[in-house]
Amino acid sequence: MRVTDPVAEFRKPEALRINSRRLEHLATLGLNLHGRRVLELGAGIGELTHFWLDRGCSVVSVEPREANAVVYRERYAAESAAEVRVADLDDPPAWDETFDVVFAYGVLYHLSRPLEALRWMAERCGETMVVSTCVALGDEDRIEMEGEHAHCPSQAVSGTGCRPTRAWVVNRLSELFPRAYQTQTQPDHPDFPSDWSEADGSRLTRAVFVGTRV
Repeated sequence: MRVTDPVAEFRKPEALRINSRRLEHLATLGLNLHGRRVLELGAGIGELTHFWLDRGCSVVSVEPREANAVVYRERYAAESAAEVRVADLDDPPAWDETFDVVFAYGVLYHLSRPLEALRWMAERCGETMVVSTCVALGDEDRIEMEGEHAHCPSQAVSGTGCRPTRAWVVNRLSELFPRAYQTQTQPDHPDFPSDWSEADGSRLTRAVFVGTRV
């Protein structure tokens, strides 16, 4: 099957729109996001990396596809504070490094082993982890597996993703961090419900979570 061009995929109008809303929201959360050492997961071609560079952070970005990483390297060639490494979070590398912030926006639901990935993320996290993911509706602690298109540069490399409920994410983060939250506010975008009682499953639903040691 034909592989989609990474730049065309990540710069679709709908992708640019949701990324803008997500970063606007992240900036409102009152977290310590300036001058940090950041681990960015599922970086794609680096569409969100500039958020951290603009705040004086150093960023190690992780991306499973070499084709995406090539675009990232070209894009940030002049940025000494940005580095991309090719690694698959379904089989994460044995790194000893820790980071002030672990940034996992739009990656958890593309994984076939999300619990193992969250544990690995938490081990790398010295202070705060922020997670944005598609979620399944309902109040139960459960996770649903979901087929994805492995040929698409923005979907699961394995061809299998997942849809955890909000309770699943908060409960797992609570097991890994002293404090875990779903944010009270949501990005100003239709995929992020502000009233969950009105979410009916007719479109993707997403939420933002924080696990922190401070």
